[in-house]
Amino acid sequence: MSADGHAHSYTTTLTWTGNTGSGTSDYRAYSRDHVLTGPGKPEILASADTPFRGDATRWNPEDMLVASLSACHLLWYLHMCARAGIVVSAYTDNASGTMVMDPTGRGQFTEVTLRPQVTITDAARIADATALHAKAHELCFIARSVNFPVAHEPTVTADTAVA
Repeated sequence: MSADGHAHSYTTTLTWTGNTGSGTSDYRAYSRDHVLTGPGKPEILASADTPFRGDATRWNPEDMLVASLSACHLLWYLHMCARAGIVVSAYTDNASGTMVMDPTGRGQFTEVTLRPQVTITDAARIADATALHAKAHELCFIARSVNFPVAHEPTVTADTAVA
C-alpha cells in the first residue's frame, strides 16, 4: 500500500511485430521487434539489444531499465528541490549501466550509475542541492526495487543569470 492507502497499478501491452513469415522456426528467422503501448500513451518501438539480434534504432529492455532509474531519480530530485526552495533551471543525466553475462548465457545488471548535471539559480545552495541527490536516491521507487547498486555522481552548478 502507498502512503495514501492505495495500491498503484500499471498496465502495458506488448505486441511482438517480428514475425517475418515463419515465426520462431529458427533463432535467426524472426525479428525481435515489438511495440509497447499503454492507455493514452504513445507507442514505444522496442527490440532486443544488438548483440541479441535486435534493432539498434529501437529501445531495448536494458536501455529502458537504465532510463527508468534515471527518470525516477530526476522526479524525486526535482520534488525534493522544490520542497527545499532550490530552483533547478536545467537537468541532464548521462546514465549508464553494466550487464554481465555468465558462461551459460544468463545476464544480469551489476550496476547503474547516474550522472546528473544540475543547474540551480542560487550558488549559495549548491551544497544543499548536491546533498538532495542522496535523499532522492533513498526515495526512488525503481532504485528501491532492483537488486544491484545504483550509484549517483551529481554535478551541481549555479547560473544566476537564469534567476
